Amino acid sequence: MTRSAFIEKVSEKVEGLTKKQTEIVIETVFDSIKEALQKGEKIEIRGFGAFKVKSRNPRKARNPKTGESVEVPAKKVLHFKVGKELRELLNSK
Repeated sequence: MTRSAFIEKVSEKVEGLTKKQTEIVIETVFDSIKEALQKGEKIEIRGFGAFKVKSRNPRKARNPKTGESVEVPAKKVLHFKVGKELRELLNSK
């Protein structure tokens, strides 16, 4: 589902909001999530799941084409853990 399809779907469900107003609300939610993750905070949406930033240490890897050793720098990655209700919904069929 694309962002515009998501906005369309929410706009259909919520009475009293135009598509533009719905877009502003959704953009605000996404911006808030991004800001919190950038600060290293955990985002937990009960029944859906939790987003958390994890740090990966630097490591040595191997270039599969040449076989030479390559340094991979430390970086932060996003981790998502599915909530119980969503997991059960996905596995119910």
